Amino acid sequence: MAKALNLIPSSIFPPSLSPTIPKRKFCTIRATTESSETPQTSASVQTKPEPSSPPLTFAPPPNFKPPEPKRFGVRPDKVWDVLGAALALFFRLGTGVFVSGYSFSFVPKNDIPSDQYALEFNDSKVKETSKVGPRPAKPIEIYEFEGIRLLTFCFIQDKHFLSFIATWPIKGSSNCQDFDSICASMALKVREIVAVLDLDVLFYPCPQGGPNFRRKVAEMGGKQQFPYMVDPNTGVSMYESDDIIKYLVGKYGDGTVPLALSLGLLTTLTAGFAMIGRAGKGSRYSPSKLPPKPLLVWAYEGSPFCKLVREVLVELELPHIYRSCARGSPKRQILFEKTGRFQAPYLEDPNTGVEMFESAEIVEYLKATYALQ
Repeated sequence: MAKALNLIPSSIFPPSLSPTIPKRKFCTIRATTESSETPQTSASVQTKPEPSSPPLTFAPPPNFKPPEPKRFGVRPDKVWDVLGAALALFFRLGTGVFVSGYSFSFVPKNDIPSDQYALEFNDSKVKETSKVGPRPAKPIEIYEFEGIRLLTFCFIQDKHFLSFIATWPIKGSSNCQDFDSICASMALKVREIVAVLDLDVLFYPCPQGGPNFRRKVAEMGGKQQFPYMVDPNTGVSMYESDDIIKYLVGKYGDGTVPLALSLGLLTTLTAGFAMIGRAGKGSRYSPSKLPPKPLLVWAYEGSPFCKLVREVLVELELPHIYRSCARGSPKRQILFEKTGRFQAPYLEDPNTGVEMFESAEIVEYLKATYALQ
């Protein structure tokens, strides 16, 4: 059954601040989403430009044609990028790759119809199952960002390294403005539980220097600390990654926090180390045009290909609805029915009508369409 989300936040561009993109005084967000069992999603971010602001146009690059999808293919110039992003799988032991309660078994090929998604090996197919909890009627909203700043690693050589690490788990700390890398590792943990719980999330990227949503978090919660979650289904909003995780598993899971997300300082450290391979990516704002509608991305946290796309979405500060589809997700079948295959990431851009696979080409498309040259 269709659900409707109507949000009218206050201005994201206070008069006292001057954004680095054409000024917009008001941002109205309206989203209509189907339940997770249906693929259709419609959402909009409507901006009212000042009279002096030139109208913004959104169109795919000239002669643009979506690429042919290639399963497990890596473009030669992106090999090192993918390997760097894949480093997280080692440090986080695959957290974010599987939905809660995931299990699999090999069955004869004929046991699974051809119109159902399944991995195929010779004469067998892989039957995957999971235990998905209650589905929120409206997407959870999360304000956060990707990446870890290179500056962080300078502290490793410093005599104050241990005291720096000791600040990571402090609740209520306002140091995230000074140590954005700490916030990034906390945000990673929240994205992992989103994948485990198979939730749809409306992400508002908040890269360092971003003119839009960082100040919005300060308006709503009183401080610029990340991640910040808003659940429009219950009216609950909160900071602190561990509190967000406990809330989400209690409301939309079985109440049990996965072991990899409940080890305190060790979890925070490994989350930080997981981002070393992509240090400096997805953390700083790159001037862009704010689109009227959020983009829709089918992806999941454990995929290095999806991570490369997420980095650019954050750098360009592009709001996006994230249809999490880790292994065992029922949404894999939905995308399979929609496109005839499952492959992540998959981008749907309601602002231009473009729909496409292939992470490298998605990155190029996003930059060509939304980056201010």
